[in-house]
Amino acid sequence: MTMTMTPERNLALIHTAYQTVQSGDLDAGAELLTENFIANVPGMPDPLHGREVWKLGTRAMLAGFPDLQIQVEDMFSVGDKVAVRVHFRGTHQGTFQGIEATRRPVSFRSIEIYRMEGDKIAEEWVAPDMMSLMQQISADSGH
Repeated sequence: MTMTMTPERNLALIHTAYQTVQSGDLDAGAELLTENFIANVPGMPDPLHGREVWKLGTRAMLAGFPDLQIQVEDMFSVGDKVAVRVHFRGTHQGTFQGIEATRRPVSFRSIEIYRMEGDKIAEEWVAPDMMSLMQQISADSGH
């Protein structure tokens, strides 16, 4: 039986996905993805594929910011897609992209689009404001 995609079901699925990230339950998060999940990541020439790729990226973020809080500011669903404006906050408590913990609070936003297949997330396009994040944890940010 194929589950009917509805905007409400798609929105609930994305909310659940963010909750699994915030709680650090990456196995549960990966279960919400299709096996051939596609991640379109800024700065990468080609899409990345698979649940493990998603887990690696998410694990790196949580290693750097273990208290990561995820606040959905806007979310809407049309057809098989969900668009999200999301605000991330946390404390730089671990090494992130080669920068050792500064203990600084961080705050950055992302615009994210997800494509659904049935009751799973099949593809993502994420555009986090990495420049802002890196400025907040870099040595010369004047904090």
